[in-house]
Amino acid sequence: MSDKIRVGRILRASTRGFDCGTHSREIGPQHDFGAFVKAPISNTTSAEGQIHAVGIIYKVEIKDDQLVNELVLGESVPDMILRDQRENRMIPVEIKVINVGYQRGNMLFHSLPPRPPMSLSDVDLMLPKEVHQFTQTPNFFRLLFNASEVPTDDLIAAAIRYAALEAYPVASERYDFHVRCGQQLARDMNDLTRLSHLLNLIRP
Repeated sequence: MSDKIRVGRILRASTRGFDCGTHSREIGPQHDFGAFVKAPISNTTSAEGQIHAVGIIYKVEIKDDQLVNELVLGESVPDMILRDQRENRMIPVEIKVINVGYQRGNMLFHSLPPRPPMSLSDVDLMLPKEVHQFTQTPNFFRLLFNASEVPTDDLIAAAIRYAALEAYPVASERYDFHVRCGQQLARDMNDLTRLSHLLNLIRP
């Protein structure tokens, strides 16, 4: 039985990040803001194993259509129509991901991947053990600092909280992880007001 939890399929991609799509009825915890995901790069396998881009979800968009535009103008929407709209109609959802590293076989790197994933490749949620391995180095969020397209501070905090809950089930390990991340943030940031805000966001 596979441990994979699919997030969606690639719509468009670059070495900086990628967008993937899924159906609205598939939305779940695997699409959370700050979740760690991975996607295979160009169907290429190196001598060490398959290469995957590693990214963090920073935006989820539920697209509208003409029927939705008409329904929102009504005074009320019958439950039957709501269920049909949410469960049967093909409402597209786009999930935007920013790359924070890549995986080559069993090795993980905190730098941009060498190539982007290919269209229609599966995007999977990273396993807790993979998140644990990736976040052992406390600067795993380095590539987020200068990313103008993402809400940087909130995304860093969400990624730290997500990793803490998913990959560090023991309370003492979770506390140590928060401390390491806080120390790294203090080394990386010169803005004390911003640092204080971020530390409050990640406080366990």
